[in-house]
Amino acid sequence: MLYSTRTTMPLLVPAVASAQKWSKTDSGTVLSSFFWGYTLTQVVGGYFSDRFGGQRVILFAAIGWSLITFLMPTIIWTAGSIKSYAIPFIVAIRILNGALQGVHFPSMISLTSQNLCPNERSSFFGLLTAGSALGTLLTGIMGSFLLDYFGWSYVFRVIGLMGIAWALVLRYYAMAGERNRIINIATPSRLCANKSPAETTAVPWLRYFSRLSFWACVLTHACEMNCFFVLLSWLPTYFHDGFPHAKGWVVNMIPWLALPPCTLFAKYLTTRLLAREWHTTTVRKLIQSCCFAAQNLALFVMSRTSDFHTALICMTIIIGGTGFHNNAVTVNPQDLAPLHSGSVFGLMNTVGAIPGFLGVYLAGHILELTQSWPMVFSAAAGINLVGWIIFMVFGSAEAIV
Repeated sequence: MLYSTRTTMPLLVPAVASAQKWSKTDSGTVLSSFFWGYTLTQVVGGYFSDRFGGQRVILFAAIGWSLITFLMPTIIWTAGSIKSYAIPFIVAIRILNGALQGVHFPSMISLTSQNLCPNERSSFFGLLTAGSALGTLLTGIMGSFLLDYFGWSYVFRVIGLMGIAWALVLRYYAMAGERNRIINIATPSRLCANKSPAETTAVPWLRYFSRLSFWACVLTHACEMNCFFVLLSWLPTYFHDGFPHAKGWVVNMIPWLALPPCTLFAKYLTTRLLAREWHTTTVRKLIQSCCFAAQNLALFVMSRTSDFHTALICMTIIIGGTGFHNNAVTVNPQDLAPLHSGSVFGLMNTVGAIPGFLGVYLAGHILELTQSWPMVFSAAAGINLVGWIIFMVFGSAEAIV
């Protein structure tokens, strides 16, 4: 549901921009403003989750971003009546939406570290992130149908209501279930000496900041997130502009079908290699290399093709590559900082979100000035290459604290 609500605006921005007379720069500003807020709450979300429990943080945030999604048509229509302040008003609401969603993954990392053994954490979180593809598929399929037959406002309303319903289910099953948890002591391998949230100590940031492996993790994540967020935000517009006769549900569904199987395959490969006693650092670098190699090859081809089917295949490969990233650098904070993974992941995702607002806005500005999609794709490939080199040279899975 998090990703379903997150991808409603990218899906609908061509229709909304047409109705509200937005330029490409206006669209880029609205799309990128989500990430301005997203950067603000990563570390805070991780800290509060480590300290008080991730379920509470996730629940509070979920109610907020679901309500904003439900009310977004009203917000856009209200903004349209105030003319020169329309875009700033929508941007302010999108920043709030991003801030509420920013606490989710740090909270999940914190919960994973507090409740799972080290050998289960990466595989579980890798599986968990497949939900991002399911949410995007939900928006791509159901959202495209609602957009074609009922209009863009109904997409916001329906997905917002689903988010509110999910938050209520979370409240009932996850938080109420905490009081009735049963632990099976018959399986000693699953008994972990995990800390409770209240036992979290102060985060020794200086020790983390002094290690190159920490910065390799942070910067590599930022480089890959630039590629992911730019395509996440501009994918519907790219196909809408370049292939106007393509079916909306096709271009918004097929690329995301690759993410769950790629995530599961990367999870399986990681588990098998670790079971054969491969060094964890080697496994992380291998899996991350698969991500960057596939994405850069696809970006290279995509920047030089005008064929719809080739572009669709390339976009599918790029999205699928993210499944490998989710089993490598994304889970690296649990290797480097098992005692403070929520806070460290929050900082990593804060830096990772910076390309979200810079890259997404600059992509819109480039398109406004040059109408050149190849320039956007080539820039993403170059940034990926920088991250790849950094992680191969300085990356590690050895615990810092």
